[in-house]
Amino acid sequence: MAILTNKFDTLHNTAPFSHIKNEDYIPAFEEAIQKTKDEVDAIVHNPASATFENTIEAMAFSGMTLDRLSSIFFNLHSAETNDELEKIAQEIAPKLSELSNDITLNFDLFKRIQQVYDQRANLDLTAEQYTLLEKSYKDFARNGALLEGQDKDELRKIDTELAILKLKFGENVLAETNAYQLLIENEADLSGLPEGVIEAAAALAASQDKQGWLFTLDYPSYIPFVTYADNRELRREMALAAGRKAFQDNDYNNEEHVIQIAQLRFRRAQLLGYKTHAHFVLEERMAQSPDKVNEFLADLLEKAKPAAQREFQELSDFAKKRDGITQLEKWDGAYYSEKLKQERFNLDDEKLKPYFQLEKVLAGAYEIAKRLYGLHFKEIYNIDKYHEEVRTFEVSNEAGELVAVFYTDFFPRRGKRNGAWMTSFKPQYRYQDTEERPHVSIVCNFTRPTVSKPSLLTFQEVTTLFHEFGHALHGMLADTTYPGLSGTSVYWDFVELPSQIMENWCYEEEALALFAKHYQNGENIPMELVEKIKESASFLEGMATLRQISFGLLDMGWHGADPTTITSLKAFENQEFASTKLYPDVAENAMSPSFSHIFNGGYSSGYYSYKWAEVLDADAFAYFKEHGIFNREVATKFKDTVLSKGGTEHPMDLYLRFRGQAPQVEPLLRRAGLLK
Repeated sequence: MAILTNKFDTLHNTAPFSHIKNEDYIPAFEEAIQKTKDEVDAIVHNPASATFENTIEAMAFSGMTLDRLSSIFFNLHSAETNDELEKIAQEIAPKLSELSNDITLNFDLFKRIQQVYDQRANLDLTAEQYTLLEKSYKDFARNGALLEGQDKDELRKIDTELAILKLKFGENVLAETNAYQLLIENEADLSGLPEGVIEAAAALAASQDKQGWLFTLDYPSYIPFVTYADNRELRREMALAAGRKAFQDNDYNNEEHVIQIAQLRFRRAQLLGYKTHAHFVLEERMAQSPDKVNEFLADLLEKAKPAAQREFQELSDFAKKRDGITQLEKWDGAYYSEKLKQERFNLDDEKLKPYFQLEKVLAGAYEIAKRLYGLHFKEIYNIDKYHEEVRTFEVSNEAGELVAVFYTDFFPRRGKRNGAWMTSFKPQYRYQDTEERPHVSIVCNFTRPTVSKPSLLTFQEVTTLFHEFGHALHGMLADTTYPGLSGTSVYWDFVELPSQIMENWCYEEEALALFAKHYQNGENIPMELVEKIKESASFLEGMATLRQISFGLLDMGWHGADPTTITSLKAFENQEFASTKLYPDVAENAMSPSFSHIFNGGYSSGYYSYKWAEVLDADAFAYFKEHGIFNREVATKFKDTVLSKGGTEHPMDLYLRFRGQAPQVEPLLRRAGLLK
């Protein structure tokens, strides 16, 4: 127990994973929760008048033991879970929700915060301190501090129910992902699949003592299958399996969970005086209101839809001419897109993959971070890992000072959820003259090495790695006083700027020369392939943009209106997708039951932020392009005004300081080929 609630006796105070037992968690959580309550009580019962230091700052540094423990536990719950951890999560989630309510609904604590807030004009505060004060006040005012009696009790009940429902949602999606397997025993059914994919499927089958080739819904297995398999019926089977995750008549069905989550969020917002959950969320975003988000999505829809419809018709005509397909279905999209791309650009991922060996791409990302921000990455072997495949690095600056500890975790396995994400085991902050550096991690699901080949990435996987690495840099380069404002603790529609801007380097010849080298002979990627990558960057971008808009609209549909009348999840989805629909509907599939971003992640009322941040990243990268993609002066400006500042100031103020002007939409439209 003490191992999880004391400072760790490890290098850089890193988490001692190998010494943690599952039975340690619940006692440790109980101890850390009590410690947090004691810290808050000390603030509330301080006989001195409320000041910024004894109230706002004291609150900012309360609960640190619990935060550290929670980050370790819930990161493992996502990346290396098991039945026991899932049971612990179900027990812990309501206790954490109850504690959160105990704090935000503590009226005596709120009164002290309000006393400081009311004096704010007369306090000599830095920009960061002023932001912390405003955020502290709003966190309480927006989360029920002014509620009374029965309303407070109802809020507590809602928050507890939501905590359990969100966990259950995520566990069901993981269970459904793990439950499906497609075993192919007839070699002819492998037609079209790349050699490396076939080899990986054979290895997976052998690992389970099965004869043949095994495919799953994990991305490195699923995506190549629906992209390359010539057998249309098997592509259909795989696509239907992916689309019905948590939408089947079994114990893992999420339909009721989705409707309950949406309705509880709506009721919570109404209790707090907001029209909808989206109104509540967006008050603390750059977009500010559902109207602004809907206007933003509608504007993009107007620009993207004609291009998307043209592209879909072109793809349909291509499939008909090539294979006599009279109706393009969802399981045909990736397959014929890849074939059309090959025909038009003489380019396919199988030609590119030999140049994108995972280790070299990662080394390239490190070299780019060195050229831009002066960072050095050194692999170390003397800190604990939660899985043998995790790699660990010390990140230092040009003066040799520790900037961060960095963990990478790249391959799928049974206890790990799908997708890719950045997270942290410890934030950056300054406390009592001590500088605490962050411990940052990126988690992905890339193709594993095989007996004959290292891990070779598709170009999309390369951009995914750079995307998550951009988030990681945001965490690593943090330079703030308070942990709650550090790193990626920013407005949700700003958090994707540091990640999405990094993807731009993947398309630049100067950057590709650093890491795109053939895994067998070390030769640089040929210039003709670099040109084709750039040419194909906007290939079918209208359809891709429409797809992202559809997800944003679905999110706003669930959260930007009253969901209490929704009885059929499927009918509701069809209604929300109507304006962006290209493919025929598939009756047995639905998206919401496995839409983890909005029902189990932090993106509820925020999925639009991917496109919002694309406007920012295209505009910001245009600035780099003007001065050179490795221009140290521009990079330093980006680091000092955006990456290091976290949430210490309003994001638009930070962006204007970097760019010298408001973001323009034209660079994005130009990049996407959507400008007439």
